[in-house]
Amino acid sequence: MKTSIPMLLISSSAALWGIIAIFVRKLTGFGFSSMEIVTLRVVTAAILLGIIGMIQYRDQLKIALKDLPMFIGTGICSIVLFNWCYFSAISQMNLSIAVILLYTAPAFVTVLSYFFLKEKMNSIKLISVGGTILGCVLIAGVNAKAAVSISGGGLLTGLGAGFGYALYSIFGKFALKKYTPFTVTFYTFIVAAITLLPLTGLWNKGQVLISGDVVFYGIGLGLFPTVLAYLFYTKGLENVETSKAAIIATVEPIVATVLSVFLYDENFGVIQGLGSAIILLSVLLINLPAGSGRKMLKQKASIKND
Repeated sequence: MKTSIPMLLISSSAALWGIIAIFVRKLTGFGFSSMEIVTLRVVTAAILLGIIGMIQYRDQLKIALKDLPMFIGTGICSIVLFNWCYFSAISQMNLSIAVILLYTAPAFVTVLSYFFLKEKMNSIKLISVGGTILGCVLIAGVNAKAAVSISGGGLLTGLGAGFGYALYSIFGKFALKKYTPFTVTFYTFIVAAITLLPLTGLWNKGQVLISGDVVFYGIGLGLFPTVLAYLFYTKGLENVETSKAAIIATVEPIVATVLSVFLYDENFGVIQGLGSAIILLSVLLINLPAGSGRKMLKQKASIKND
């Protein structure tokens, strides 16, 4: 029960990230660029978290100045870097390739966690990471022609998106040793908002920003796949290894794919179903009680030998 709740929180955060397309597509239709939408997302999140903090968590709004690098890590090195690299990758290559490069994040998290957080590296984690990446490849439906057309710069920015995505788990884990999930989430978006606002000049669209539909979808974007998602993920990260959390979070593309089928009539074939199944099996494998996964693999090996 102790581990099931954090894992449920992380799964919920991934499901919330999976519905982001609803808000992004609407805001794109209103004339916002990709980076303007990211800026709107982080600014809205920072405002909402500030209001919540003033009402409910005033004692959690203080941080020591010497700890600012941790929030620069989660805010700039993760949120800003990840979004910039991801949108740059999308402009340089096939979208499905960019998605797959983004979901190299669990591999980055597993390696970084081994070196910086001293988390154990084992065969179960490696198999689960490989399974999630394979599952994402199948869901994205990549073809060989698209893969061959990747440029060196596109490959680097795509991997940069996965690396930036991974850094939230690493910096977040360090920050959680001293601060609550709310504090970590709040200052992550404060730093990201302060960084992105001058870069995008979002205020130049003041007239559009105050229209009813934009306010509705802007608040929705800041609340559901941002504030709630990151609060859930950060809270779950308190009691789950970063490498496991990153693997569990890969249920996001499954949710996004299912959503695209029901809301946007996009295709979902046997290959996508197989990819989804592989991701879910990888998540189940990483969540097995300690030792049971290894025991299961040994049993399978002995059956083959017999």
